[in-house]
Amino acid sequence: MANLLNKIVKSATLNSVLFSKSVLFPNNCNIIYRGRKHWNPKFKKLRGLKFIKVKLPDEDVINKSPEELTKEQLKTQMKEMGILPSRPWNEKPVYISSTGGTFEPYVPPEGDGKVSVITTQGAKQKLEFIEKKSKSMMAIRKIRSFEEEFDVPDFLDEAQNIYINSYSSMMNKDRDKLIQFITERAYPEVVNNIGDKTIHWEFLESIELPRVVHVRCTDVITKENIFSQITVRFHTKQKLAIYDRFGRLMHGSETVPKDVLEYVVFEKHLANRYGRWRIHDKIIPDWMPPKEPLKRTFAITTEPEPDSVEKAVTA
Repeated sequence: MANLLNKIVKSATLNSVLFSKSVLFPNNCNIIYRGRKHWNPKFKKLRGLKFIKVKLPDEDVINKSPEELTKEQLKTQMKEMGILPSRPWNEKPVYISSTGGTFEPYVPPEGDGKVSVITTQGAKQKLEFIEKKSKSMMAIRKIRSFEEEFDVPDFLDEAQNIYINSYSSMMNKDRDKLIQFITERAYPEVVNNIGDKTIHWEFLESIELPRVVHVRCTDVITKENIFSQITVRFHTKQKLAIYDRFGRLMHGSETVPKDVLEYVVFEKHLANRYGRWRIHDKIIPDWMPPKEPLKRTFAITTEPEPDSVEKAVTA
């Protein structure tokens, strides 16, 4: 019994000596302290990431059904769950009333309106027109699949009336009536050109009868949504005078008539039961001479020099 007590005392004293702070150990000696955690300030943030703070939901809110919750409570609950709250979708259907441009635009022959059919150049133009007529006939057949009573002479009479009414609406600046004769693509351009101007226009006569020179059809988005464009050649005699906002003549004359050659593109939404033919664009050939620039009036921002004023008074 005494020997056992001596062994216990010796082992206790040895452990106290080994693990006391006063004992010096070499640098390469690794000592494990039982019951202690390794602590280093450098890894404080990483140790903190091991623990996730979870906010416990309110029991009163959980026990309620979605119908019993208010909009704010339901929205807060969905945000906490990571679900985007629903919102009402008041989408309006897209309605395409006109195309954005002229597809396969007609290329007028050079010297049209001045070259006689008897001459060599005129006969060549007539032959080229006959060669390109096959695509136009196929497009007319497509139009007749939507409108069985479509007839080219009747359309030309309607096109001339639309042409005259559109210019009359521009002269009177009747925008509500103007949209009935031109498409939504041409409307902003026309309204911009007639702003701050006074227009006097008069249709006198047709030098040549209107003629269909180009017909094309195309589908938009779906194959059943068909648009048709017909290019009509107008050779007429007109009077046109444009005045600025101060009453000064900018272009033309009210007394002198002029011969006008125009290629007007008419468009119709064939798939629409209530569609109508309207002016969509004008084709200006490259060989046509440029128009005279308009005479514009500008305000003088700088005051004239006193010497120039004295000279003007003495003169």
